[in-house]
Order: sequence, then structure tokens, then C-alpha cells
Amino acid sequence: MSEMTLYGYWRSSAAYRVRIALNLKQLNYQQRSVHLVNEGGEQHQASFKSLNPSELVPVLVDGEMQLNQSLTIIDYLDEQYPGARLVPEMGMQRYLIRSLAQDIAIDIHPLNNLRVLQYLSGQFDLQAEHKARWYKHWIEQGFASLETKLQGCRGRYCVGDEVSLVDVCLVPQVYNAERFNVDLSSYPIIQEVTAALRALPAFQNAAPENQPDAE
Repeated sequence: MSEMTLYGYWRSSAAYRVRIALNLKQLNYQQRSVHLVNEGGEQHQASFKSLNPSELVPVLVDGEMQLNQSLTIIDYLDEQYPGARLVPEMGMQRYLIRSLAQDIAIDIHPLNNLRVLQYLSGQFDLQAEHKARWYKHWIEQGFASLETKLQGCRGRYCVGDEVSLVDVCLVPQVYNAERFNVDLSSYPIIQEVTAALRALPAFQNAAPENQPDAE
């Protein structure tokens, strides 16, 4: 089987999730950097648009399979490759894990990703301090509800003592919050779980600062 290729960017939250999943599955892959800022953003160039007309990373190419959307890519890896599953095949935890992961990846992240922040600056002339307030508002609102939900299910990690899709989504979102100097002291469970996850090699090796295109 040919080696997989992940098109991403070192600081992309969505690509970060996929790197974690690939590492947890102990799968070999090569990275192709798509710089989201240089020259107006390489994701807008024709060579990348042919891979993903949405002009977003990540994209995973595995033989004839070509996928975008980080959660779908992780589902594919979970179903096609052996190793510990990030979403159980059956049982009630399956739905809890999907729900919490979507709280992060669908409700929190899209409101503060790069293209939204660029639009706020470019179209509404939003100053840096106001853009930061926008970012912090949605992070704080999302993390407050997530913190409450985790009270009923956390163990060592977000859901019990096994790493799941929720954890894969959480760590990149915390990384982004830290970049924007969001005060996380009100979310002790999120902080504790994140610290435990960051001690794992799969998460360490996926960290943005450890990527070949890191700046």
C-alpha cells in the first residue's frame, strides 16, 4: 500500500486533528505544506483547488481515496485501519463522543478559523483588539458548556480513560485559545485533560511547533 499524503498547514486546527489521529493509529504518511498566508494563501492556487475546491485544509490522499473534512478523514482512518478506535463501533459512548467532538469542531472552531478572522479584518475593518474580543467570546462560550458536559464523563481523558475523538479535537482548540491569550483558568477539567494528552507521544509529535513547515 502506498504511503498516505496529508495536505495541511502546521497551525491549522483541522490538520492538527488529523496528524494526531494518524499518529495514534501509527500510520506512515508524508506531509505536503499548504501555506495559508503566503502569496495570498496557497490554498487558493489552482494546484490545490484541484484537490479541494473548497480551498481548505486538510486533504488526505490514500491511494485512490481523496478526502477533505477532518472528522470524515478520521472516520475513514478509524474504519479502514487497525489500532485503538477513536470512536467505538457500538454502544452509547459512540454517540456521546461524536456529540462532544462536534461541539468543538462544528460549534466552536468555525467561528474563529483563519478565513473568518480574515473576513472580519478585510470586510469590516475590524481592529486587532476587536478581533481578539470576537475570538475570546466564542471560545469562552464554547469552553464553558464543554467544561460542564465533561463533568459527567471525564476520566483521565475527555470520556473515560481511553483517548477518543473528543481529545483529538480538544487539544488543537486549546492550542488556538492559548495563541489568543484566552484565560483558561475557569476550565480546570479542560486544562487537566489537555495536560494529560500533551504528555502522549502521538500528541507531542503532532504539535504545530514540531512540524516541518513550522515558522
